[in-house]
Amino acid sequence: MTTKTATISHVQPSKSDVKRLVKAMTAIAWAVLSIGVLLCLVNLSHFSDQNVGLMVGIGFLIGSVHIYVIGTAIGLVHARLYQEQPTIDQNEDES
Repeated sequence: MTTKTATISHVQPSKSDVKRLVKAMTAIAWAVLSIGVLLCLVNLSHFSDQNVGLMVGIGFLIGSVHIYVIGTAIGLVHARLYQEQPTIDQNEDES
């Protein structure tokens, strides 16, 4: 029994897809941040490491920063990729 393989070359997400992804991750980061702030404020009365709600709230605060940084990094990597793309195409035409 054989399997068929297909190769796809030069398939890259379009610029609008990446922008949508970055905007979605930014919105998710803001939502997670607001949940974290709310959890921290509600559970602030007993300030201790035994307070699970407070610890989860702090985790949400830290997680929101990570989500935002990852989304921004994806946007920057793809922006650089699209900046360098014409120079790669020109080098292929010269050969």
